[in-house]
Amino acid sequence: MSEVVTKVLLEFLSLSKNLLVLFIGISFFISIIQPYVPFEKVEKWMSSKNPFLANLAGALLGFITPFCSCSTVPLLVTMINRKVPFQTVMTFLFSSPLLDPWILGLMAYIYGLKVTIVYSVTTFVFSMIIGWYLDKKNYKEQVKNVVIKGVLPEQDEKRRKDFKLNIKESIKETIDLIRSVLVYILIGALVGAIIKEAVPTNFFNLISEHNQLWVIPLAAIIGIPLYVRLSTMLPLAQALMVNGFPIAPTMALLIGGAGASLPEIIMLKSIFRTKLISAFVISVFLMATVSGYLFLILT
Repeated sequence: MSEVVTKVLLEFLSLSKNLLVLFIGISFFISIIQPYVPFEKVEKWMSSKNPFLANLAGALLGFITPFCSCSTVPLLVTMINRKVPFQTVMTFLFSSPLLDPWILGLMAYIYGLKVTIVYSVTTFVFSMIIGWYLDKKNYKEQVKNVVIKGVLPEQDEKRRKDFKLNIKESIKETIDLIRSVLVYILIGALVGAIIKEAVPTNFFNLISEHNQLWVIPLAAIIGIPLYVRLSTMLPLAQALMVNGFPIAPTMALLIGGAGASLPEIIMLKSIFRTKLISAFVISVFLMATVSGYLFLILT
């Protein structure tokens, strides 16, 4: 028992450090570059009356930002503060941890082209559908008033002309954001450490012996609490498949694990109200489960 507690504690310290370094680094980087980004033009393009174009913009933004589930949060807050359309923000939230060129290349090398194509198309399309649906159902009202100082156009102009001022304001913004989510990061790290170190490693082998029709949604549920980057999930998924775990529930586990995590969910509580948090979790579960069934049919 004491050995498990020690492992959980060490994992908590490691995960807390990694999350904080990642969060601080990305938050500071985004704060530094945001005065130079023409958000007014981006917003105009993303506010297209055609919902397909707005969703496509969010999906493409997710595709070119190789973030894990937790590191999407700083850019998410910036997009909300910059009044980027809600459906674009939500589509980005789903697509960013699941899609990027490097990951897809690695996936093609490990699993082959067919699996990669099915994965890419399903996650890309599902991200767009979910973003559109949440916007249509007016979930925008479930976003809390998370405001970071220093996001007005006239302040951007000053920061573009004075790099030292930009550095100073970026540090302040990063500190403000960290203060608002620090508790959530630590709680999320603790929960993630407990799950990683307390769940028996032979659990997956046990459930792989049963009917895939119910193993697929179970794998999606198991994946959601885990905090793992997709690049970490791919070797894990490969190891499961080598040990006889079928590809369909493996992909459901991969999408569930990379698409959401308990640390991310806890951090999102500082931005979203409970109704939107629930919709987010259910959406990731549905994406992972339906994708798993598609893999069962198509592969």
